[in-house]
Amino acid sequence: MSERPFDVLTFSLSAFRRFGVSAFLTALCAAGCVRRTMTITSEPPNALVVLNDQEIGRTEVTADFLWYGDYDVVLRKEGYATLHTNWKIKAPWYQVPPLDFFFEVLWPGQLHNHQTQHFVLEPEQLPTPEEVAGRAVELRNAAIQPGP
Repeated sequence: MSERPFDVLTFSLSAFRRFGVSAFLTALCAAGCVRRTMTITSEPPNALVVLNDQEIGRTEVTADFLWYGDYDVVLRKEGYATLHTNWKIKAPWYQVPPLDFFFEVLWPGQLHNHQTQHFVLEPEQLPTPEEVAGRAVELRNAAIQPGP
């Protein structure tokens, strides 16, 4: 009778170890994930957004991003001047090496880094008829003058 509790205890420890190792490996495979999203808004709303030469939608638009750094942003809307600008997204503290390895690979949960940027579009300034006529005269004069 004295051997029986010891056998049960040995079996329990052995099963616990197997379960612990498999749980650790499963957690390690599913661990570590940082989700990165950006939201771009504009005034006026519903402007077309082109991010690094890829059209991503109309404001307010949310998209995933892969890296921290400089992004080329172009916003277009009829009646407004096209806005060409850059947006530099800085890495949060947990994405700085060597901490990034821990949070990308070993951290058991998911982190969400969300960046937001608001852009203001200026109304388009159309040239007056006098400016258009003056530019036409300049171009005509340049075209009829003999070359060098």
